[in-house]
Amino acid sequence: MKKSDFLFIIIISTILLTAVHYYSNFLVYNDPHCSSGLTASLEEPEILPVILNEYGIPADSFLVIEGSIRRNQTLSTILSGYNINPRIIHQIAGFPREVLDVRRIRPGDGYRVFISNDSLSMPRYFVYEPNPVEFVKVRLYDTIHMERRSREVQQVMKGVSGSVSSSLWNALRESNASPVLAIELSEIYAWSIDFFGLREGDSFRALYYENYVDTISVGTDRIKAAWFRHMGREFYAIPFEQDSVLSFFDQDGNSLRRTFLKAPLRYSRISSGFSHSRMHPVLRVRRPHHGVDYAAPVGTPVYAIGDGRVIETSYSAGAGRMVKIRHNSVYTSAYLHLRNFEPGIRPDVWVRQGDLIGYVGSTGMSTGPHLDFRIWRNGHPVDPLRIESPPVEPIKEENLEAFNRVKEMWMERLNGL
Repeated sequence: MKKSDFLFIIIISTILLTAVHYYSNFLVYNDPHCSSGLTASLEEPEILPVILNEYGIPADSFLVIEGSIRRNQTLSTILSGYNINPRIIHQIAGFPREVLDVRRIRPGDGYRVFISNDSLSMPRYFVYEPNPVEFVKVRLYDTIHMERRSREVQQVMKGVSGSVSSSLWNALRESNASPVLAIELSEIYAWSIDFFGLREGDSFRALYYENYVDTISVGTDRIKAAWFRHMGREFYAIPFEQDSVLSFFDQDGNSLRRTFLKAPLRYSRISSGFSHSRMHPVLRVRRPHHGVDYAAPVGTPVYAIGDGRVIETSYSAGAGRMVKIRHNSVYTSAYLHLRNFEPGIRPDVWVRQGDLIGYVGSTGMSTGPHLDFRIWRNGHPVDPLRIESPPVEPIKEENLEAFNRVKEMWMERLNGL
């Protein structure tokens, strides 16, 4: 045998042995019937996990630019600053308003723009945060996609107690609690305590929920139970559901709420409702009408819808003769265009629900006899027809045992603060 032939045989043999070895390994890796011991001996490719940020976007794939909306800035001006195609901006503006209403973005709201981490540096996602809980994510490439999502909110029950030195608002701040709780306390005790007349030394306790997203507080939710000492008297607020309605009751089972009369007069029809933009019948311009007009003949009696103190009886070119009553620290009502006042109705007079206070007229800026009836809640006008009137009856006999169990539980927790 020639030396060259011998070398050729060695080379061919080496190639064949290598091929057989590779082929056998290939069968073991792909054969579903091979043992786990054989497959474990092979080196599998490493699969790197994709880390997503809180919006479900790959965290390491983008340069993230954070910003907040400035005064008079619109979504269009923000996106245009990142060279986003006007057609895409127009498409985003056309999405349903319940997902993103571009007219309602507010100064101070946060946003983030996700720029591709490559040579193109193209904006790929836009995220708008209208509040700490919700966010709107817009995909800016391929098919434009938008979704509104909410972060998971956890509720933690907390307790607060304090003493009033200057105001309830300040007392809550000094107790490291949200001063917003003062508004809710004033509503719970609206018919029991005059919060305009709080005195130094009045004290309070409350159990409430605070909302958290991760470890960040996003505000208080609601007060669960409360106790207040005012002018030497104790007032408990115990939550209890009766007739499928959750209300607050005192320690004796009496409701802390009172109800208003459904209407301040016996009327034939409503001639105009509550509106933020109504064509004024005299001025012929659009302006708010924060009341309800009851059409009624001149001289129809007008009654106070609830107990309260008269704080104004006046005449003006617009409202005509008007009576204004402050019912408590939350609600105030007014009765406009009266022909005259009932004798004895003047400022600082206390009236009871159903007391006669005046008569329907057409004084002031009016096109005919009617009563313009208005209600303010915490200083803001509200639609009188939409005010909820919770039940004011005490705990029923059949519910008394269950109420007492609930009462003892909440009183024990409140007294332990």
